Amino acid sequence: MLARVLSSSLIGIDPYLVEVEVNVEGHAFHYNTVGLPELAVRESKERVISAIKNSGFIFPPKAYTINLAPADIKKEGSAFDLPIAIGILAALGAIVHEQLEDYALLGELSLDGSLRPIKGALPSAVGVHEHQLKGLILPAQNAREAAVTGDVDVIPVASLLDAILFLNGEKHIEPLEVDAELLFSKSQNYPVDIGDVRGQAHVKRALEVAAAGGHNVLMIGPPGSGKTMLAKRFPTILPQMTLEEALETTKIHSIAGMVRTEGLVATRPFRSPHHTISDAALVGGGRIPRPGEVSLAHHGVLFLDELPEFQKNVLEVMRQPLENSEVTISRASMSLTYPANFILLSAMNPCPCGYSSDPRHECSCSNMSIQKYMAKISGPLLDRIDLHIEVPAIPFEELSAKQDGESSAVVRQRVQSARNIQIERFQNEPEIHSNADMPPKMIRNICHIDSISADLLKTAITNLGLSARAYDRILKVSRTIADLAGSRHILAEHLSEAIQYRSLDRQLWMV
Repeated sequence: MLARVLSSSLIGIDPYLVEVEVNVEGHAFHYNTVGLPELAVRESKERVISAIKNSGFIFPPKAYTINLAPADIKKEGSAFDLPIAIGILAALGAIVHEQLEDYALLGELSLDGSLRPIKGALPSAVGVHEHQLKGLILPAQNAREAAVTGDVDVIPVASLLDAILFLNGEKHIEPLEVDAELLFSKSQNYPVDIGDVRGQAHVKRALEVAAAGGHNVLMIGPPGSGKTMLAKRFPTILPQMTLEEALETTKIHSIAGMVRTEGLVATRPFRSPHHTISDAALVGGGRIPRPGEVSLAHHGVLFLDELPEFQKNVLEVMRQPLENSEVTISRASMSLTYPANFILLSAMNPCPCGYSSDPRHECSCSNMSIQKYMAKISGPLLDRIDLHIEVPAIPFEELSAKQDGESSAVVRQRVQSARNIQIERFQNEPEIHSNADMPPKMIRNICHIDSISADLLKTAITNLGLSARAYDRILKVSRTIADLAGSRHILAEHLSEAIQYRSLDRQLWMV
């Protein structure tokens, strides 16, 4: 007897429908899965058989053929356990076939028949809606995540037996409903605040400029100057995520199996990988490509502490996502593109020992060792970082001050006002969301400067030997500073401040 069950899988972040066809015949035991199943799918045989038996059903010795269509796309993961088990029982006559056409099923089975959570519940729910199915049956642990779409009936089940009873109409399970707007508003809280940081007013100002324009940042300072503390609070001054951004970010985290119980990523992601990370882990990879840290930081912040300690080839693979806001991973069998629109926030010491810019400590590094240390960051990568900020050691007077600085909410309000100006400016450019995204041609049209500012920029370019890309970066940062000031035109003071944010281009850092 033949049965057909619907399921879902993903290519990158894009869902597609999978038809699980089960044919049962004969009297000699045989079990075969076709349709390009990966190892986890092939191993489902043992889980499915044990789960069926431990759920109180007979598993007769027959020939079982399971086909996962379309057959030319590789199927991976354990989420096909539940639809395969349901298909087998439907082919054996233990499940009514009528409801199988209305629902897609996902879930990993334990040997006792209970269900374990899966990856990719949210994008799968989106795919079920696109194919106009009635609902999605999946593990209860993934139900809130899938229900935030609000477009399909999400049926949470705890076991194989629950799914069988529901499909046979013997047990009523109410579809889980989640108010995505309410959940989104309740989850937009950060545990830290930039007001916690003592001193470093000029660094906070630079981070405000970076947040207002979506610019990449490099902080240079001795150990203990507060670089990591500032970095962790940087997401709190970025504009609040929109619901659309939250859903897109949650899709990526869902594929990686990193969605928390709330079911929605409502705050800006902050990813801080260790400097021993590989290039595949940073940008994504694997036999079947998975999103890397640059994609997990989508709509948020990627923080690279101790930047020169990262392998050079690891840093260089970031050049494409920094320019294109996406990363393409190619393999022999497929090529996948993941979104990667993030702000790069990085930190480093001024020298190997860390104390060349600290008057309270003696630097033990030679000029040659400092040159080698700085050379670990290539020029092309450095050019893609808009702001280079010096973070000096904090004086005792500032460290012991009792008065808190401005809160994140106050700074974020100014940042949002500047972003609103940019939203209006780029309303006819759907691919551009902030000043940092402007291509060179648009920079010439938007970032006009007067003769005084032009002379100032010419002097800076000549004396510092800045590249053409650095020239563009200065103009973009100047435009952001003008937006924060509410100025329609870029003035000399805005340009001067932007030039100050190119520390590594100035001679004091070029040993």
